[in-house]
Amino acid sequence: MQRKNPGTGNPWQNARIKPPAQRASSVEAEHMAQHAPARPPSAQRRGEEVRVYGRNACRAIFARRADDVRKVYLVEARIAEFKPVMAWCVKQRIGYRVVENADLDRLTESQHHEGVCFEVRRIAPWSLHELLQGIPRAQPALLIWLDGVGNPHNVGALLRSAANFGARGAILPAGTPALPGAALRVAEGGAEAVPLAQAAAGEDVFASLRDAGFAVAATVPRDGRDLYANPLPSRLALILGAEGEGMSARLIAAADLRLTIPGTGAVESLNVSASAAVLFAEYWRQHR
Repeated sequence: MQRKNPGTGNPWQNARIKPPAQRASSVEAEHMAQHAPARPPSAQRRGEEVRVYGRNACRAIFARRADDVRKVYLVEARIAEFKPVMAWCVKQRIGYRVVENADLDRLTESQHHEGVCFEVRRIAPWSLHELLQGIPRAQPALLIWLDGVGNPHNVGALLRSAANFGARGAILPAGTPALPGAALRVAEGGAEAVPLAQAAAGEDVFASLRDAGFAVAATVPRDGRDLYANPLPSRLALILGAEGEGMSARLIAAADLRLTIPGTGAVESLNVSASAAVLFAEYWRQHR
């Protein structure tokens, strides 16, 4: 695609816009949207938007909260796959553009966009109270408490595994910034399946979890309880520590139990997202 003004920095100046006449059935989109999870009333949409890219991440957004999609960009090779989205855009008068691969590279600041990008309104995270209120006390439930895990790829991989193994939510510390597009892409749709809750400044997360019937487990590389040697509590909140420095000593000391994944000892520890997948899988095996 030849650009008239390559120095302007605007990748959309000469993008090709498909005409509204190119419609497709939206039955699939309407069916997918029926399965969107309910959100608590106080989790209102924020004004800002995020660029979500990657096929599965974008499909999950459209299936669960299509009304938050503000604009769609895709390459020509993705038109057939995203026809329901394009038809919905026409019906809702939402803009979509068919662009070149290099345009998406610049828009997403990534070469891993898989030919599609949505601009999506953010939604506020739940409060911890709202998250816990939505989980009946009689049910087994797994929660994740992230202690400073900040690498977008690790966060995304964590959410992907959490969705696969049925985690009921992820708890973020107070002041945690919103998830970037890179984390949402790596999550492959998992970020839409696992509710995010954010603790309030000064909130006693331990007390709230215990009041709701959860045991709190710190995950440590050594000297903890062998993950496979003992049954896990049916209502369990797993604390996962930050990359590099690991989990804070305060949280480890306050936890009800400490869990260690056994191994050969050839390496210091597993990457946090790899550890999480192992922990989630064992909880699933015991309580599915």
